[in-house]
Amino acid sequence: MIDANSTKAEVLEAVKKHHGYALEWASCELQGDREVVLVAVKQNGFALRYASEELKGDKEVVMEAVGQFGSVLQYASDDLKNDKEVVLIAMKRDWPTMRCASVPLQYEMAQLWIERMEQETKND
Repeated sequence: MIDANSTKAEVLEAVKKHHGYALEWASCELQGDREVVLVAVKQNGFALRYASEELKGDKEVVMEAVGQFGSVLQYASDDLKNDKEVVLIAMKRDWPTMRCASVPLQYEMAQLWIERMEQETKND
């Protein structure tokens, strides 16, 4: 079991062994360590929940997480909730994730969907 006093090596081992969830008990410093967080979210995208605010704004980290579970978009920074590429990856995994995107992006995605449905209706 790890705690706030565990070393980086101990946390990395625990993160690998416990599918990323060990990040929850790591020190704030290690929750902000990019290497540790990337290993954790590669194991389990939901580990993004325990990442530092800074890393919740790291596009590579967030893309790794939402590529597994779209719903973890809710833990991403506001900037990344407004990033079309990130939101589209999340929506591929979990369409209702659109509700976690920024309001302007929700509107844009809804408009694209409506246009697509109208086009498909015309082609039928």
